[in-house]
Amino acid sequence: MFVDCVEISVTSGKGGAGCVSFRREKFVMEGGPDGGDGGDGGDIVFKVDSNSDTLSAFRGKKHYKAQNGAPGGPKNCSGKRGQDLIISIPPGTQIFNSGTGELLCDLIESGTQTTLLKGGKGGLGNVRFKSASKQRPTYAQKGMAGASLNLRLELKLIAHVGLVGFPNAGKSTLISVLSNARPKIAPYAFTTLIPNLGVVQAGQFQEFVMADIPGIISGASAGKGLGLDFLRHLERTKFLLFVLDTTHDIHEQYTQLRHELAHFSSALAQRDFGVALNKMDAGQVPEFHAPNARFVLPISAATTENTGQLLQLLVQALQLS
Repeated sequence: MFVDCVEISVTSGKGGAGCVSFRREKFVMEGGPDGGDGGDGGDIVFKVDSNSDTLSAFRGKKHYKAQNGAPGGPKNCSGKRGQDLIISIPPGTQIFNSGTGELLCDLIESGTQTTLLKGGKGGLGNVRFKSASKQRPTYAQKGMAGASLNLRLELKLIAHVGLVGFPNAGKSTLISVLSNARPKIAPYAFTTLIPNLGVVQAGQFQEFVMADIPGIISGASAGKGLGLDFLRHLERTKFLLFVLDTTHDIHEQYTQLRHELAHFSSALAQRDFGVALNKMDAGQVPEFHAPNARFVLPISAATTENTGQLLQLLVQALQLS
């Protein structure tokens, strides 16, 4: 199941308590304090794992806690540090403070890791409090408590090309033709309910990632349909490809799609883009012009007509963007 938004709570480990102890050895008169320090609590660490592409691993578990530090021991033995809790997340995950909405970190590159919460410090043993006036301290510090935080994890897919279009415009068919993706394809609207990623081979040593975003409807940027759930995935794409259905009014489709993108994100509205006029096999393609578009190309994803030319135009556009 594709999951791109979850809420979890994390807690770093508590520091171990310091030890109160005194030397007890044969032939040692009035042995002094020798209580060791407690170990620090474990940290909460997030690490980007390229082997995962959704947040579905978090569905069955909401609470995550690092290991506590061990208490100190006699003979100046320090407690063992608590083990860090390393939480794996897919590339493109943003971590928010769910209480304030603050963006804490944005993790994109595979292998990147960040320490979000430090573990509590271990308490000092009684040997630390020995002085000329206090040669027999009978107290030690408690370990400090770990920190807790409620988080919201949001995934934004990372792709070079994002397909934008209304339901049943032929986006799924197009990505299945150009890439290794095999989405569900059917002759009715809203077939695609989750984003699909596909790797497109553009030559022997060149490839790029294409994302098929579920169909946008009018009002998506205001929360209608699944718009808000999936429009954010387009923010990571380098180039947008508008897929327009030539069996309907393409000017109205284009105008509404541009409006939804601009209403959702002004930066997204400025992204480089091209236009594919799909379903040219169904009849005559009307004349169409899109200002600032890299290209406008009639295609048929169903018969693959002009899809080879589209691929070359996408490669050129990605090199220029």
